[in-house]
Amino acid sequence: MTERMSNREGLKGMANPTRYGLERVAYWLQRLSGLGLLAYLIGHIYETSSIVNGKVAWDKMLELTQTTQGHLILTLVIGMCVYHTANGIRVMLGQGGIGVGKPGQPEYPYKAASLNYKQRLCIWVSIALAALAMMYGMAVLFGD
Repeated sequence: MTERMSNREGLKGMANPTRYGLERVAYWLQRLSGLGLLAYLIGHIYETSSIVNGKVAWDKMLELTQTTQGHLILTLVIGMCVYHTANGIRVMLGQGGIGVGKPGQPEYPYKAASLNYKQRLCIWVSIALAALAMMYGMAVLFGD
């Protein structure tokens, strides 16, 4: 029984970036940034709705968010938003057949034709854009 299941890695194997490469990293970043943006949306709605309780409640909520930790969270939100958008555009274009190249004969070793240099470049551009946006956000939030 253990011999039959020895090749199953479970969650550890699914999250292994070395096994599947850059495409798996992009997949996980897309999912995690989506969940992070959902959490931010819920928190933002809660924060904004505190204004209905009056100016005192609004000012107390702003005291919580206008801290170093609050600014770091906003910087992460900026990065998640930019990455999620840029990578989502890459995925949508790839689904439409743009930038994936022509299908080829499957020969061993099987290499995904869809993840060609254009797609890899777009993944790296998405990551770079997110990093630049985060740096700009930090300059605005933490600047004088």
